[in-house]
Amino acid sequence: MIDVRKLSVLAITALLVTGISGVAGVAGTAKTAPTTTSLTATCLTSTSLTDLITCLINSVGDDTFSTIDLTTLVSTLTSPTPITALHTSTASAARTQTASSSSTTSTQHYGPYASGSPDSGTCGNNWADDTFDRHFTIFQNKDGSTAVVEQFKDGGFVTPSATPLPPANIPPNASPGGCQNSVTTQGLVKDGVTGNLHGYFVIPIPSGVFQTSHSQFCDANANSNTDCTTTKFIDSHFSPACYLAGTGTCPVTTFFDHYGAPSQSLIENEWKNASADRGGNSGDIRSSNVP
Repeated sequence: MIDVRKLSVLAITALLVTGISGVAGVAGTAKTAPTTTSLTATCLTSTSLTDLITCLINSVGDDTFSTIDLTTLVSTLTSPTPITALHTSTASAARTQTASSSSTTSTQHYGPYASGSPDSGTCGNNWADDTFDRHFTIFQNKDGSTAVVEQFKDGGFVTPSATPLPPANIPPNASPGGCQNSVTTQGLVKDGVTGNLHGYFVIPIPSGVFQTSHSQFCDANANSNTDCTTTKFIDSHFSPACYLAGTGTCPVTTFFDHYGAPSQSLIENEWKNASADRGGNSGDIRSSNVP
């Protein structure tokens, strides 16, 4: 998984145009989206931010949710019911906001931030190095509840990782799904395999933690986008710091990452690394089996 891989060991035409383009490169990706009517009818009954986010994911699918413009998606939800009507705002070089008198939930968008990280697999080794753009969307409700969705867009990977760091008795080139069904390594991935990826994290912010910065920078403390990470964004925009590399009071509760490596003579060329509520891990990026 990106950054916190140990979690696994540990008519909307405009919407489609802005959000679906990053999905097409992964094998097996669904490319359909729901109608505005179905979104409104289903998601506007949500009574909490996490329920709303889960409903949006279920409505458009994990792959589309990974790459879609969430402020555009949320803005399609309109209703005269005050508890569920939404407004959107964006934050990058400049922030703009629109609102209605009945709005109770808002979104703020930050990014993209060019990033990269080693990618650890189910055997505990770093199997590849990733590059991607981070996007953060902050959902805030009038009742004070807050959640952050981090998306990984336009991503790619290459094997091997420059920092394989395998545990004892684990091959440095163990495939990402090599241990998801066994404590013994079941697969290897050769050097030079390339592919694409996208995904998302859902990070609920606990009560007592407040947004203290609307800075356009990933690291609001240093006014910098260099080496952007989940920790730098969350812990510089909220106080007290709660992410702390996934060990704090606002860790990732739901995640989904989808990897594809077309052709290249692989035994398996598609891996999904996901939390249990998103179906768990499946597939692999595998060149050969381990006897």
